[in-house]
Amino acid sequence: MPGINIILAYFLDIILGDPQWFPHPVRVIGFFIRRLENFLRRYILNLKIAGVILAVLVIGLTYLLVWGIIKASYQLNPFLGTVLEVFFIYTAIAIKDLKVHTMRVYCRLKDNDLVQARNFLSQVVGRDTGNLDEKEVARAAVETVGENFVDGILSPLFYVFIGGAPLALAYKAISTLDSMVGYKNERYIDFGRASARLDDLANYIPARLSVLFLSLGSWMCGQ
Repeated sequence: MPGINIILAYFLDIILGDPQWFPHPVRVIGFFIRRLENFLRRYILNLKIAGVILAVLVIGLTYLLVWGIIKASYQLNPFLGTVLEVFFIYTAIAIKDLKVHTMRVYCRLKDNDLVQARNFLSQVVGRDTGNLDEKEVARAAVETVGENFVDGILSPLFYVFIGGAPLALAYKAISTLDSMVGYKNERYIDFGRASARLDDLANYIPARLSVLFLSLGSWMCGQ
């Protein structure tokens, strides 16, 4: 894949981010996961097996669909193929949104508006933020940046370089599966096991690379 496509997608996300009105592929993947989950729970009694089938179908179909669309578009018109390839890479990364959401928390803390800082933090973390003090809010925001740097930036780019847009979207399917069913509660402890394990595996190398990149970035910022 031409590196220019990755660069274009990268800067496209920095400029546009993820508009709420936009029919993002991850939202489509999430819709499919929910419908397929209901179907599998109804017809497969062994929840571990049902969870494996869910993961295989969602990840496999995502990869094949993106690969097929890009392949067909290049055959129709090389320019169309390039546009769609850039589009899919753009949807796999989330740079601007991470900055926007976390800077809102930072600015409210800077203005000593703890209530609003908690409110903005609750939009990017899954835990209850209502009783967090200033240091806890700041720590949670930093932890969110570190985690989402891997999930939303480094891992997608890692898989783009390895296998192009189809593999990057397949990774997003894994990440979406983990965020929707990868919980250790009564409902998902068995059903979401395969998705959670795949997410750990998919992020294994990028998470370790993130230590290098975050340390380098901190050094460059004089921290």
